Amino acid sequence: MSKRHHPKRGSMGYSPRKRARRENPRMKSWLEGGNEPMLQGFAGYKAGMSHALVVDYRPTSTTSGQEVQIPVSVIEAPPIIVAAIRGYEKTPYGLKTSGERWATDLDEELKRRIPIPKEAEEDFEEKDEEKEIEEIRAICHTQPIKITGVPKKAPDIMEIPIRGGSIDKRIEYGKKILGKEIEVEKVFKEGEMLDIAGVTKGKGFQGHVKRWGVKLLTHKNSKHRRMIGTLGPWHPSWVRPTIPQAGQMGYHHRTEYNKRLLKIGEGEEITPDGGFPHYGIVRETYLLIHGSILGPRKRLVQMRKAIRYEKGVKVEKPEITYISTTSKQGK
Repeated sequence: MSKRHHPKRGSMGYSPRKRARRENPRMKSWLEGGNEPMLQGFAGYKAGMSHALVVDYRPTSTTSGQEVQIPVSVIEAPPIIVAAIRGYEKTPYGLKTSGERWATDLDEELKRRIPIPKEAEEDFEEKDEEKEIEEIRAICHTQPIKITGVPKKAPDIMEIPIRGGSIDKRIEYGKKILGKEIEVEKVFKEGEMLDIAGVTKGKGFQGHVKRWGVKLLTHKNSKHRRMIGTLGPWHPSWVRPTIPQAGQMGYHHRTEYNKRLLKIGEGEEITPDGGFPHYGIVRETYLLIHGSILGPRKRLVQMRKAIRYEKGVKVEKPEITYISTTSKQGK
């Protein structure tokens, strides 16, 4: 006798599946940090994918310690610039801006995004001594003008918290890096686990079957096959949001957890023959990530130290024996 069990198609965890409001990713949670203050995140642009031969670092894998071929993603990540530091005070309604301080010599390209302050504002700690500062964040921006694969000059702006140590140490560290370039090597180490946030590849308006994975109706069905069989019961007398229907697919904001950083490299050594398709040549610092990451080429992705990783793999530099640079253009 057949079972009456019918598993639900598609996850409701990300509903409603509508287009992201902005292309810049955003992080709402960050790691607490250690004893010394430092930036907790970075940003880069997706260049493409390749494959590599790596000694398997996963202790529970059946091929642990053996050389295996894995897919890798390449993120071009030139240095980011700290344009300002901002303090937040704790209120009954959440964190509230206490004050900020901008660098005196800001990048001219920043004018493409925001009006640049003519003079540096007063220091937030001197503005109001009665306010107790809860958190320090750095207002950073990327430098896409250094990347030939991304056809834009306007930088992307984001807030990255400074965590670790006391508040006084964080303020001192923020003043130290204010107006300076920060390289990715000062934020992440090879072998670390990262979380990557971004906006996925947009697929436009799609039907029921492709969007939700529901089964095709029988060939004897009237008029259509690639549609759902019912819009729900008579009562309640409205179509509930749990019913799989056609609509926007892709271009959603997503966060992928626990991606291993295999390598931090420089220059064109990673670029395949003929360049990455629809991207070109990687000339700046790049990150090599195990597996695929979200988004199309040229899409901005934001990275942070992993906040859900508890497996216990040591932060060690992976042993990479070969990285493919053969042409990805096809024959």
